[in-house]
Parts: sequence; structure tokens; C-alpha cells
Amino acid sequence: MEKVYRLDGLDCANCAAKIERSVQQINGVENAQVDFISTKLTIVAPEKDIERVSEEAKAVIDKLEPEVEVNNIQTEKNEESAKGKIIQIATALVGLGLLLIFSPVMPWKLVAYLILYLWIGYDVLKTALINIFHGEIFDENFLMAIATIGAIAIGEYPEAVAVMLFYQVGEFFQDYAVEKSRKSIRSLLAIRPDSANLIQNGAVKKVAPETIKVGDQILIKPGEKVPLDGIVKEGNSMLDTSALTGESVPRSIYPTDQILSGFINQSGQLTVEVTTTFGESTVSKILDLVENASSKKAPAENFITSFARYYTPIVVGLAVLLAVVPPLVTGDPFYDWIYRALTFLVISCPCALVISVPLSFFGGIGGASKAGILIKGSNYIETLANVETLVFDKTGTLTKGVFEVQQVETTIDRNVFLRYVASAEQSSSHPIAQSIVKYVDQPFSPVSELKEIAGFGISVMIETHRLLVGNEKLLAEARVSFPVIDQIGTIVYVAMDGNYIGHLVIADELKDNVAEALEKAKELGVKRTVMLTGDNQRIADTIGKKIGIDQVYSELLPEDKVHYLEEELKHEHKTAFVGDGMNDAPVLARSDIGIAMGGLGSDAAIEAADVVIMDDQPAKIPVAIRIARKTMSIVKQNIVFAIGVKILVLILGALGFATMYAAVFADVGVTVIAVVNAMRCLKIK
Repeated sequence: MEKVYRLDGLDCANCAAKIERSVQQINGVENAQVDFISTKLTIVAPEKDIERVSEEAKAVIDKLEPEVEVNNIQTEKNEESAKGKIIQIATALVGLGLLLIFSPVMPWKLVAYLILYLWIGYDVLKTALINIFHGEIFDENFLMAIATIGAIAIGEYPEAVAVMLFYQVGEFFQDYAVEKSRKSIRSLLAIRPDSANLIQNGAVKKVAPETIKVGDQILIKPGEKVPLDGIVKEGNSMLDTSALTGESVPRSIYPTDQILSGFINQSGQLTVEVTTTFGESTVSKILDLVENASSKKAPAENFITSFARYYTPIVVGLAVLLAVVPPLVTGDPFYDWIYRALTFLVISCPCALVISVPLSFFGGIGGASKAGILIKGSNYIETLANVETLVFDKTGTLTKGVFEVQQVETTIDRNVFLRYVASAEQSSSHPIAQSIVKYVDQPFSPVSELKEIAGFGISVMIETHRLLVGNEKLLAEARVSFPVIDQIGTIVYVAMDGNYIGHLVIADELKDNVAEALEKAKELGVKRTVMLTGDNQRIADTIGKKIGIDQVYSELLPEDKVHYLEEELKHEHKTAFVGDGMNDAPVLARSDIGIAMGGLGSDAAIEAADVVIMDDQPAKIPVAIRIARKTMSIVKQNIVFAIGVKILVLILGALGFATMYAAVFADVGVTVIAVVNAMRCLKIK
């Protein structure tokens, strides 16, 4: 069983990792994960143990981080605490300025600085002390406490207060930047409807979407969000689909059309019959997918977490050696070397890395969802950024998957010909037959002696005439002479009373801008494109040539697709498979990264794929690759910047060239800059 909690007040990425490790060690816990970005704790344990485990987890969190509240529902951060922090900082800043101007004599100088120090640093000292008693030593509170107490001990009173003050200012801006980023993500997901208009006994009643059942009818007024998936029964309107698809152009909707939760009704009033419960609706699945995406960590994130865990204790050890060994060896005064060691300690906090790297990935996921691309985890961003081979399914992926009559040729009256063919096909569920029935807009004739001939077509009596409707094999079997039609698509031949009377060409249309999408993907570094299809070789080769596919494999069964994908994987290039998500689950799962088209309303797509293109357009594939590349670029910038500045200031601190002020910049300043840089991932052109 799984339980999810919100950790309100969690503003330290190191603390999140600490909580995760401690909860994982509770007896009975199968898995525990803390997502710092969404402040979410997920615990998986056997059903019989889940309540005990949850209570123990709350106790562990209270022990490790007393300021963090464990709640079932997230509450907004208290604005009063932000105001209190501003007052604390402003008062300390004024007090420090007055002390530097008037410079009282001892012992009043020491007393005044101590009062100011405790005013600005009380919460840091308290947290450090509590953590020491709980066995958690190497965190930023401990490092700041030791460094500033050490500064007071060697008589650097203004510096101790100033360093604590700058640290608090930096923490305030860091919290502000992280919270702003979280709010940006939440605003992207502000598509969850608050209520629904339920139609009951002719009256309309406003209720919570969770209470509505499948089969109920709801009214959607102009300007309202669509609360649940359904079928339009009455009315027509224009829909804003941008929250799900990223498309700004409104979409028309009419009776019998499917409508999805998360759309916004723009013009007309609609009556909709509900087809899914709220928990299973498209909007709920998308919200859950995006909110949980950051829990699937990329290798870069796992590296940073491990790095931070070992890096801080090592730096603390080096600081102790720096304070003790040089003065013992050289005979220099301890004062200078202790100051250098204290500076070393302030620099060592790994916050910039621990916060900015996952925040960059989460920003990339949020920015992609804004563009109608759902990426299920930061691990998939890293893979997507390195894709060199794109393998496509054809029907429903590169083509619309909708068969339409493209051409009609007949030797008799056209209307009579179409009525006969549609009447013959009216009882068939085959997509080809249905496309003919849909195409013919006239009453059908009664039929008799209907006989389906598997793999050939049908034989039927209509108005005393014997009709054969099917492929060329059907007419050849009946020894009817006919012209062989050489066109792209499915040819339906028709014979009446032993004579050929015409044919229809039925074809699946290519989606818009497919060739341009493949060209852009190659410009981004995709080296090879492949198409796998069950269609016949002539049609597949023609389409492949038309859109610029490098390699076409045709007439394949589903298991053949897996075989050919595995052949591509042998080239040791990162390979993405792009399918419609319905019958491509084995191939989607086998590829390095699965990209599903047909995302709108397709459960199979959302379940099987790692990336879902919400508006079904192949043009979004190069966009997804570009977003992944941009995100990885920002992640690398943050890693190089944070580690580079820290190493530089550590060296300068050890040599005595860096003051504690430089050390505070190397810690908090770098963190704020890295977080602001990470937020660029949200901006997608």
C-alpha cells in the first residue's frame, strides 16, 4: 500500500535526502521517496504495517526536522513567517550598522554583538544543536554555527554577525526562488476543475467532480473548465485545449464528439454524458503524472545526492586539519589558520548543487508540459537529450489512422454505385468498410444472402443483383475480368452480376508537417530514422520516401516490430520508439525511451510510454528533444558553476585570500544564482 504526505516547511534539499534515508530504514518500509520540489513524501509498505510505519515516519521527521510539518494536504506557506524573516533581517542590518558607526568599548561591545548575533542566528543555532543530539552533524546549520562561534572566539565580532546576517539573507532569497519555481509548476497544473454542474431530474446542481458517476449528464457553460471526460450529447462550441495540448488554436466540438477534462469551454453551452470517474479522468492522470515525474531521478541527480553525502564530511575533516597541522608544523600563530579553517567550513555546504540540479529537471518537465509534452521523469529527459535513432510506427503515428475514400471510379451511375457498395458494407466493423459507409450520405438498400469471404471480401444480394465487394483476389476467384489499379492505398473492387462496375481508393492521410518534423530532428543530431509497419511494402516504401525515412520495414506482425527494434538497439545509439500507444506497448517498453502519440484519451499511451505527445503531432518530437537538450545544458552549467566556484574559493580560503564574506557568497550566493538559472527551464519557445 502507498501513502503520500506533504512536508510543509521543507526548504532544504539536504534535509529532504536525510529524511528519505531515515524513513527507508524504518522496519517494514519497502520504499520511501522524498520529492524536494513538490515537498511530497511517498511511503510504500504492506497494508497491515502502513499505519505503524506512517506514525514512525512522522516521529522520525519531527526528530530530524522539527520545523517540518507532515500533512495529508499541502497548505500554502505562511506569509507571516516571511514577514517575520524580513523584520529579523532588517533589524539586524540596522543594529550592525549602528555598532560599526559608534563602536562601543569592551565589555559592552561583546554584549551588544552577542545580542545581535543571537537575534539573527538563534534559529540556525537551535536547529544545529537539535541535529547534533539526533546524530545529524554535517548540515549547513552546523557549519554556519561552528564558523560564526569560532569567529567570535577569535574576536571577529562584526564578521560573525555579518556572516550570519548574509547567510540569512541568502536563505531568504533561496527560499523565495524555490517557492516561486514551485508556484510556476503549480500554475501549469491549475487545470483541475473545482466543481461540476450535474443534471438531475431536469434541474442543474453544482457538485464536486469526485461525486459524479459514469453515465451521469453534466452541463458545461461558456468559460467553464471541463471537469470530466465524456461524450457531447447536445450543443456545439469552441474549446481551448492549450492546457493539455499546448495548442493555442481553439478546437470545434459537436454532438457525439469526445470531450476531455482540462479543456475550457469558450462559446456554446454543452450537455455531456460522463464516461470516466474523476480519478480516472484525463486531467487527473496528467496532474498525477507531472507531479510525480521528479521522483524518477536522472543519473546526474543520483550522482549529486551521493556527492553531497560524502563531500561535506571530507571538507569538515580538511578544515580541522587546516586549523591544526600548519601552525604545529610552521610555528605560525593559530589565529590565522583557525580563521582560514572557519572560512573553509562556510564554503563547504553543498546546497547549490543539491537544490539546483533537481530543480532544473523539474523545470524542464514543467516547461515541456506547457508545450503539450508529458515527460514522466528526469531520467527520461537525460535519455531523450541523447537520442540518435528515431523508430516510428506508421498508422496513427505518422498518419492520421483514419481511412477515407480518396477516389471513386465507376461504369454505372455514381450515386447508385455508392449506395450499393455502402449497403453491402453497412454491417461490417472493418475500418475500410466503415470509411465507405461514412462517406455515402444517402439511404441504404436492404441486403440478403450476405456472405463474408475471409481475406477476400463479401458477396451479397441487393435488389436482385449479386454484388462482389473486396480485393482483387475476390474478383479473380469469381473469374471476373477487371483492370488492375496501381495507386497508393487500399483498392476496393466491385463487380455486379459477374461484371466489373468500378472501384474505390481508400487511404490513410499523412499528419501535417511530418517531413519537416523529421528534418528538424536530424538538424538536432538524430542520425537515423526507421519506420516499422504492418502495411504492404509498396505503400510503406512510398510513404517512407515521401517523408524522408532512412529505413522502412513493412508487412510486420507486432512481434516482428520488437525484433527489428532490437536490431536497431545493437547499433548502441540511444533509440526512441514513437507509437500510438494502443498496440505498440511491447516496442515502447523495449526501446531506450518510448514516445506515445494518441495521448488524448488514450490510457494505453499514458501507461506504456515514457513521453506522451498530447496533441498527436510528430512536429512535437523535435520540440521534446530541444527541451531535453536545453534542460541538460542548464544542469551541466549549474554543476560546473557550483563546483567550480566552491573549489576556487576553497583554495583561496586555504591560502588566506578569501574572507568569510567570500565564503558566504560561495555558499548562499551560488545557490541563489543556480536556482534562478534552473528556472530558465520553465521558459519554452
